[in-house]
Amino acid sequence: MIKIVVDAMGGDNSPSVNVKGAVRALNELSEVQIVLVGDEAQLDSLLDAEKYDATRLTVLHASEVISCNEKPTEAIKNKKDSSMSKAFELLRTDPDARAIVTLGSTGALLAGTVLRVGRIKGVKRPAFCPILPTVVPNQIVAICDSGANVDCDPQWLQQFAIMGSLYLKKAFGVEKPRVALLNVGVEEEKGDALRKETFELLKNTASINFVGNMESRDLLSGKFDLVVCDGFAGNVLLKSTEGACSELMHLLKKAMMSSFTSKMGALLVKKKLYQVKDLMDYNKYGGAVMLGAAKTVVKGHGSSNEEAVYHCVDLAYRMEASGLVEAIAEELSDQTRGGRMDLTLLKKETENSL
Repeated sequence: MIKIVVDAMGGDNSPSVNVKGAVRALNELSEVQIVLVGDEAQLDSLLDAEKYDATRLTVLHASEVISCNEKPTEAIKNKKDSSMSKAFELLRTDPDARAIVTLGSTGALLAGTVLRVGRIKGVKRPAFCPILPTVVPNQIVAICDSGANVDCDPQWLQQFAIMGSLYLKKAFGVEKPRVALLNVGVEEEKGDALRKETFELLKNTASINFVGNMESRDLLSGKFDLVVCDGFAGNVLLKSTEGACSELMHLLKKAMMSSFTSKMGALLVKKKLYQVKDLMDYNKYGGAVMLGAAKTVVKGHGSSNEEAVYHCVDLAYRMEASGLVEAIAEELSDQTRGGRMDLTLLKKETENSL
């Protein structure tokens, strides 16, 4: 049985979507046990309307919520009765608790991961790794990092490539993930000093399948399985891609509703259009995992619906069931150990987290 702690507060639609998503996970995943953390009265009221195996779900009361406007490290340290803080404390103190799922503050999640859970031995910095669909049916692409580390060095990016490759192998069954480095051109000599040095490191890393540089326009092409980048560039890449796809769908809908003739044409392709819309719906892909943490951490989109919460729990389950944390620890055991993280640097970066 895999115990997953769900922070039931903090998202735009919390706690209702958290409860519904968690209940669906209980009903579909027989090996999952869930702890919902949040306002007990609200959670019990929502649970009364659901059908589930009550022996596999418990509620842990938390009277506070960390908002996205608060300073992350201060919030994690001072708001000890917040749902996220109590979820992290349970994850830290309960050996049976294996994973956390939250839709709350990204900065607080990063601070809580480092301060309460810690890193896998050998990991220099944890990194966010979200999943996106591609134009190739049933094929995904991962971005690592997408916001945890604004400034990086080549060794960090090398570890992102190693951890991201293991993630795709273990959680999604991608046997030999094609790893690309995000750059301003595909030629080996392109980019700044960071990208050039990282290219050489990745090219000589035997445990990954490095295929070269990738320009941002090829993210959804299906030519790559994992894109490695610093958190600043990765966050811009992720949000610009999501935004462009969303605006394109709005523009297409507007064009098709502009005249009687276009409306008739829209009826003929309605089914296909909805298939494209569903393909780009982030709610169907869960959240971004925090690779490198000592326990499984999954961050859902703040505006997630219940389907997204379910997929976040399912993703956490698959990571734990596949032994991803142990695989990363083994792979990085011979690499240079990272020292204790500078808490001043942590505070600065989490307050500027993306």
